[in-house]
Amino acid sequence: KQKTAYEMQRGLVGSEMCIRDSINAEYMGSFNMSNRYDAAVTRFSPSGHLFQVDYAFEAVKKGACAVGIKTKDSVIIGVERKATPKLQDSSTIKKIFQIDNHLAMACAGLTADARVLTERTVLECQQYRLTYDQPPTVNYIAKFVAKVMQRYTQVGGRRPFGIGSLIVGFDQAKEPMLYLTEPSGSYSLWKACSIGHNSKNVTELLEKKYKDGLNHDEGIKLAIEGLLEVVESGNKNMEIAYMQKDEKLVKMTDEEVKKLVEVIEKEKQPPAPAPGAGKKQLHTQQKYCLLYTSP
Repeated sequence: KQKTAYEMQRGLVGSEMCIRDSINAEYMGSFNMSNRYDAAVTRFSPSGHLFQVDYAFEAVKKGACAVGIKTKDSVIIGVERKATPKLQDSSTIKKIFQIDNHLAMACAGLTADARVLTERTVLECQQYRLTYDQPPTVNYIAKFVAKVMQRYTQVGGRRPFGIGSLIVGFDQAKEPMLYLTEPSGSYSLWKACSIGHNSKNVTELLEKKYKDGLNHDEGIKLAIEGLLEVVESGNKNMEIAYMQKDEKLVKMTDEEVKKLVEVIEKEKQPPAPAPGAGKKQLHTQQKYCLLYTSP
């Protein structure tokens, strides 16, 4: 019997659906095989990786660069400030937070995660003061932040914090301290370090130019010099803050940063040749030429 046009069209659509379903099944099967180890934060890969934690590290690398430097009498933190739209108030975007009278934090990565973690840290500082009637130490706060971040790598249904943080302050012995915390929940003590976008180049600069016993002015200058490796518009896209003994966090104005940027750029320029140096070199070359061509 001859098939009607409706039956032929229905059969064609049915065959196309079968082909499409088989392709989708094959694709989803390969997709599940390749991503079965990063579907949950609590599942290890055969190579021993937690892929969700690795992805959190990538989020930190794509964030704004942050630099921390410890000197003999202060701690300095500097952050890269992204360009904001013309109609946006830049004061609402913060990368440097004061969490206590003697503690401050700078973050690189997801700004929303930084806000949540900072609020928890501020609350912990207040609870510590109420419980022990004394300010918390820098080591205690760094350990607390790392503990919160590590907890989110062992609980299903949650993701790790996509930030890295620099925690600075003074301990009970009035010594400056600089700690680095990472999305995996680890923390470590540093003399100078950087995190975020292009932090590798900044770290190489710090390794070359950092020396023990830096004073306050030298530390600020080194922090700005490190951020100049990342930013393009000089002082317009960076924020510098510092903390000295028995003082709260102080943020430098754009005019103060601009002056230091101009000084650093002048030092990078090659020295101008002395007057008459070109004529003297030419005269020397002519003299050697005459000596060479003489019989």
